[in-house]
Amino acid sequence: MIIIPAIDIIDGKCVRLVQGDFNQKKIYDYEPVEFAKKLESIGVQRLHVVDLDGAKKGEIQNIKTLENIVSKTKLIIDYSGGIHTTENVQSVFNAGAAIISIGSIAVKNPALVEKWLTMYPVESFMIGADVKKEFICVQGWLEKTSIQLVDFLDQYLKLGIQHFFCTDIEYDGLLKGPSIPLYKKILQQFKNINLIASGGVSSMDDIHQLKNIGCSGAIIGKALYENKISFESLKKYLENAN
Repeated sequence: MIIIPAIDIIDGKCVRLVQGDFNQKKIYDYEPVEFAKKLESIGVQRLHVVDLDGAKKGEIQNIKTLENIVSKTKLIIDYSGGIHTTENVQSVFNAGAAIISIGSIAVKNPALVEKWLTMYPVESFMIGADVKKEFICVQGWLEKTSIQLVDFLDQYLKLGIQHFFCTDIEYDGLLKGPSIPLYKKILQQFKNINLIASGGVSSMDDIHQLKNIGCSGAIIGKALYENKISFESLKKYLENAN
């Protein structure tokens, strides 16, 4: 199971939100590029970069930070937030992201996403399913839709998408553990899905539990910033995994 640390960015700074609430943000002293370099030094190979400004405003805001991380590390980066046009997609790939994570646009304009899948390799995209009570939320989690999670996943599996990440918003940022029952339900219903858990991971025990139920990856954020998962323990896990 791959471990994917997250760097969430507002105004060029690392932040974490509580349950997607922009009014409950905590700014950390970590500078994104330096944090990325530190992660790479302990064996991390992949990074999840979230442009929260972009997600809120509907337009990419932190492309320069992406370019800086790409130029200073060899990390595989997936990028999300504010990607709404074909030009956005091209600019993110041009800036060096290997994968684009898309959520809101996959809900609101699936025809455009289908177009992208004919223009770029399907493995260049990861679909993000952000949910409350198993209904999809969009626009940086600010808007709840009437679309059920299972229908959303099924739609994109049929289009050939291979990788998904799912965030249970009610667990995110609380450091009380991931949404294990939800992930079990998804994995039972979709046998061939590559599911990356996101939100609530608070310890190495959570990571082991997610691996045991069959998740292919886990995105971790606040637990690293708050030292609930130490860099040393993560380094040991990565060394053993290899």
